[in-house]
Amino acid sequence: MKPKLLAFISITLLAFLFTNPVFAQNYSFGLDREVVHVYANDDGTIDVEYSFTFSNSPGASPIDFVDVGLPNNNYNLGNITADLDGNPVAVTGDYQGEGCCGVAVELRSRAIPPGASGTVNVRIPGIEKMLYPDDEDSQYASLVFSPTWFGSSYVRGQTDLTLILHLPPGVQPEEPKYHVPSSNWPGNTEPIYGFDGEDRITYTWRSSAANGYTQYYFGSSFPRQYVPADAIYTPSVFDRLGILPEDMIGFAMMCCFGGLFFGLPIMGAVQANRRKMQYLPPKVSIEGHGIKRGLTAVEAAILMGQPLEKIMTMILFGVIKKNAAQVEKRDPLELSIIKDGLGNLREYEREFLDAFKEKDSPNRRKVLQTMAVGLVKEVTNKMKGFSRKETIEYYTSINEKAWQQIAAAGTPEIQSQMLEDALEWTMLDKDYDTRTRRTFTGPVFMPTWWGRYDPVYRQAAGPMPTLQGTQGSGGGKASLPGADFAASVVTNTQTFAQRVLGGGFAESVTQVTNPPPKPSSSRGYRGSGGGCACACACAGCACACAGGGR
Repeated sequence: MKPKLLAFISITLLAFLFTNPVFAQNYSFGLDREVVHVYANDDGTIDVEYSFTFSNSPGASPIDFVDVGLPNNNYNLGNITADLDGNPVAVTGDYQGEGCCGVAVELRSRAIPPGASGTVNVRIPGIEKMLYPDDEDSQYASLVFSPTWFGSSYVRGQTDLTLILHLPPGVQPEEPKYHVPSSNWPGNTEPIYGFDGEDRITYTWRSSAANGYTQYYFGSSFPRQYVPADAIYTPSVFDRLGILPEDMIGFAMMCCFGGLFFGLPIMGAVQANRRKMQYLPPKVSIEGHGIKRGLTAVEAAILMGQPLEKIMTMILFGVIKKNAAQVEKRDPLELSIIKDGLGNLREYEREFLDAFKEKDSPNRRKVLQTMAVGLVKEVTNKMKGFSRKETIEYYTSINEKAWQQIAAAGTPEIQSQMLEDALEWTMLDKDYDTRTRRTFTGPVFMPTWWGRYDPVYRQAAGPMPTLQGTQGSGGGKASLPGADFAASVVTNTQTFAQRVLGGGFAESVTQVTNPPPKPSSSRGYRGSGGGCACACACAGCACACAGGGR
């Protein structure tokens, strides 16, 4: 009887272990935001920087590992670093995702618990064999990159995805050509053309309607002269196709069918789209010397190539702070003009308010477009004779100094007052949301003008800004947690873009301020000739394979 009893107990325990949900991993999370920087270096390698903002679902397992798929295994694991909200975490080769290559970011004791959020940053330097011969111009090299993605069974909701491709140093404005993204990309196919802090050309694609479980392709071609000849990888036929020789016939048939079915529409889209430049013409970046001081935060944002929806939000904050306008309704946005404050406005602020005198949305958009075009041209004129690079560095330092002073303030009240005084300058930070959450670990006391911006706040506060919230020694002013305040600013920026500007607004401005150069053929997905581009095996593709899986 004893052996039978022991066997029964063992089977019962095993059944319990395999069926009890306490022991099962139940990953479910939102990938709220993903920012990817891809740097094409002058030695022919690329550096990749990921920033993932996760929100773990209530009741789910803690996010203790993040699998990051990589395009190949030509990297040094020891050089890869990662952090969670600024706290270093380990990176190992224990990759559990799909595909050949990847790393695991091990959060372990810093795991993101259910119902919480966190930002994981990963830096992968020096990936080799990422450049391929261009299939349409023998003098060009091609780079195509696909950000890692996660299993669809784990990710919920949409992702605000931004990919910034930094071209090698020295590439001239008229030389590069962008690749049209894969057809499943929900954003604009034409990127925002810009320059980074090192004066390198950048292509930026962004969409708030993307998701974390779909593979997207992005890329560019540029002259081979800017990288070593031996850094441009020419794979063998079998390496290029990623198949065994005996599978060649079936694979060729599949690719030819795919080429007919998908290739012709893609090529049509490639020919129909042309490169768009950033708001300012490229000559501004290469002429003159010295710093142009005296720009407003809005003008500095134009110079730095900030998104127009953010710039419009900065202008909105400015006219409200100057007591020239009040928001009567948030959605759709309706303003009332306060005549007493109109005397202190700049020209672009007056034109901004003029747009909201238009009740018809297309007319309002047209006036805003005219205002934006005029603002860009004004900045262009002010920059004549000055160095764009040095000026951007100068205003970047102003932004950084403002944040440092806020972070060093002794109390939440002082921090909040400094934020109120320098709000537009702090918004120049490309990671404003993350920076605000990291800096304000306590409450943010609402600016004195916030009631003119938020009708709900105004109605609840009454004559005095005493909205129910965290009260302290802030003079009766209402407060919000730093994360909530940051979310409010970011959300309203997105709402402004969606409800007021609509799609294609930035393009309508750049077509006037910086029209495309003489048309030239942009490149498709492949980087070298022959056959079809299929998943991670495409010639010229540097696609990462799926992460997640744990």
